Amino acid sequence: MYNICVSFCTATRLEEVAGIRAKFPTKVPVIVERYHREKYLPLLDKTKFLVPQELTMTQFITIIRYVLMALNATQAFYLLVSNKSLASMSLTMAEVYRDYKDEDGFVYMTYASQEMFGTPSSATGRVELPVM
Repeated sequence: MYNICVSFCTATRLEEVAGIRAKFPTKVPVIVERYHREKYLPLLDKTKFLVPQELTMTQFITIIRYVLMALNATQAFYLLVSNKSLASMSLTMAEVYRDYKDEDGFVYMTYASQEMFGTPSSATGRVELPVM
């Protein structure tokens, strides 16, 4: 949500989404960006996606994971919706759009690896979560 939100004014993004939704009424406009402190996961070649509204979050994550990022089974990653929530994997993209779309009409998602939530402790091998 960081880079593209700052880059364009809201009016421009509203016009862009209106055009997208008029031309592709069964698609959901989604922007997926890497968490700004992420060190391990690759950058995506593109950040804007038109996703079929009947696709589930599970299917969408699978596409990002294996097709776009080419991660293997041992690499974990998380997809936060609106920079704050892990959406239910059973939700369709239409439901995600309804519940999480931004005021400009895009759904913003941020991906990060497990290290975002804690760092491995060298002494114990356990994950230590940051204290809030």
